Amino acid sequence: MKVIITVLLILIAGLHYRLWVGEGSLAEMNSLEERVAKAVTDNAVKANRNQILRAEVIELKSGLESIEERARSELGMIKEGETFYLLVGNHATASDSN
Repeated sequence: MKVIITVLLILIAGLHYRLWVGEGSLAEMNSLEERVAKAVTDNAVKANRNQILRAEVIELKSGLESIEERARSELGMIKEGETFYLLVGNHATASDSN
């Protein structure tokens, strides 16, 4: 009888070790669940960014207005026949008045 109890206690101890520390333990499962949640969040952000970029590509392929707007705002380009005026103001700062 003592042998059976000893074997059962060793078996229970081994199972508890695997449950808390070994491969597939609760701590490892929690870690994997956190990684999966982070990956899902990252994927959602990237999917949203991809959708925005896809819409921008379609817009750039379909019309010249968006290309012209981008050239004017980002590259500072002007149309042929237009006159460009640069207004430079006299901005006095607090250190200039002292």
